[in-house]
Amino acid sequence: MSTSRSRGSLSGLYVILDPSVCGNRSLTDVLKEASSAGARLFQYRNKFASMKEAYADALLLRKISLDIGVTFIVNDRCDLALAVDADGVHLGQGDLPLDLARKVMGPDKLIGISTHNHDQVREATAGKPDYLGFGPIFKPGSKQDHDPVVGLEGLGAIRTLTSLPVFAIGGIRLDQAGEVIRSGADGIAVISAILKAPDLSQAVKSFLAQM
Repeated sequence: MSTSRSRGSLSGLYVILDPSVCGNRSLTDVLKEASSAGARLFQYRNKFASMKEAYADALLLRKISLDIGVTFIVNDRCDLALAVDADGVHLGQGDLPLDLARKVMGPDKLIGISTHNHDQVREATAGKPDYLGFGPIFKPGSKQDHDPVVGLEGLGAIRTLTSLPVFAIGGIRLDQAGEVIRSGADGIAVISAILKAPDLSQAVKSFLAQM
């Protein structure tokens, strides 16, 4: 069983692989094309699949991620992350508590956690995950039932509350990427702006150039 990839990779572009956003593209094609364009960090997120379906998808994506040498995280589910030997898991506020997730995942796997306000950032930081997600910075294009938009000011305000890597998320377009990084983010988690891009490879390259 492999151990997690270097925590030094926790910055830059974080591509979230969500089949509900991909359209006609397959997740495997997105993973391969985005990684060829320079993306090194990916998360599998599927809110609607059965565990059996999610396992099949995640296992294939995990095998590809190992072949091409990128970091692969599973959203929400520690059991699925362990089943496919992913590099880690990303937890939402309604998922397994951070301390229990660490017991389940072990010391060598990456754990990230979504945060949306000052209190959640403080609480998560105290639990010592490997990184935080913070947002939504802008109105998400892939989610209707989202938390209140925090804006660039909200991102800047939480930067002093944690020394952990922070990935900004939520409706971030290419022309906003530079501002987001300057506001304190270590990286940007992107769904629609990559998965729905007419030219996915160019979108990845452009985001990386802006960051």
